[in-house]
Amino acid sequence: MPTSTSTSHAPLDVPRGLAGVVVTYTALGDVRGREGFYHYRQYSAVELARSRTFEDVWHLMFHGELPDADGRAAFTARTAALRHLPAGVRDALPALARAGAGAGPLAGLRTALSLLGAASAYRPVYDLDADRRRDDALAACAAVPTLLTALHRLGRGLDPVEPRDDLPYAANYLYMLTGSEPEAAQVEAVEPYLISTVDHGFNASTFTARVVASTGADIAACLVAAVGALSGPLHGGAPSRALDTLDAIGTPDRIDGWIRERVLAGDRIMGFGHPVYRTEDPRSRMLRGIAERFGGPLVELAVQVEARVEKILAELKPGRELHTNVEFYAGVVMELCGLPREMFTPTFCAARVVGWSANILEQAADSKIIRPAARYIGPPPPQPVPAL
Repeated sequence: MPTSTSTSHAPLDVPRGLAGVVVTYTALGDVRGREGFYHYRQYSAVELARSRTFEDVWHLMFHGELPDADGRAAFTARTAALRHLPAGVRDALPALARAGAGAGPLAGLRTALSLLGAASAYRPVYDLDADRRRDDALAACAAVPTLLTALHRLGRGLDPVEPRDDLPYAANYLYMLTGSEPEAAQVEAVEPYLISTVDHGFNASTFTARVVASTGADIAACLVAAVGALSGPLHGGAPSRALDTLDAIGTPDRIDGWIRERVLAGDRIMGFGHPVYRTEDPRSRMLRGIAERFGGPLVELAVQVEARVEKILAELKPGRELHTNVEFYAGVVMELCGLPREMFTPTFCAARVVGWSANILEQAADSKIIRPAARYIGPPPPQPVPAL
């Protein structure tokens, strides 16, 4: 009969949150936090964001290679045609928006994706070959921006805007969001942001998607789980909160006092710090450059806040480096492009769905279910069950 001689908590063999624990192999990319570098397959993610289209990167993640000009045109046309929703899903969106009034489009997306999976007859990835899995993933990725923008507009009492097949991914997303064809400067700012957030290692939502994929579930189920993980404020909810920080500071003369008060109180400064990077987040560096092209008071304040946070932390918390993460300047860029703050995290989702799906496809190629173990630390069993 098993017994336990101690109820003390023995040290775990792995760190909290599985930080740094390698759980599988991947060919999709990596984050090298000490170097401040990350890549999609064999290419620098930031360089891709500066030089390629969103569709190019989507093709890379799904097919393992960047397309040539003809391949880009074909892939762009194929994915554009998949943006239109099944009639049953489209007709249900007003009721979803009403039922979730106040919760936002990301909450509605979970239900909408489930409905999309049912309406599209998505089958468990376990039962499909690689080509059919990829077809389902392409269709789901293409539909997510349509779902998000429709739910947002319906929540504001506006009619959804039908997608346009003649606009590329980023431009079409902005068009469906606002109802107007976006300016070139807006597209040139938002598209690199979307590309830079397609994938980023085994973050919480990506790992969640892979766990569900390992059960053999359908694409929609895997994506619903990922969206649920993203909804947590410690994962995907920071872009608007980082901008709230700039609002709270307001003017340059308030920077030092506001930051000192928060640091001494032990409060978290939203938009700063990252669990992987020990140097500047390369995504933040790129987005700062985009923001500086716009210029203006908000950008000037953001740059000053970034500099002062680093200096004050060096003074008050020597040895503790804290740099801006992707959310800090992402919020600034999206604000400058006219995106509503409640759409900051959904916009992140509109990009990350491609990375989630690439990970789902990779995981689906392995039929082994993910089934880790936990170390029991409760009272020693077995004990007699007390009678009533």
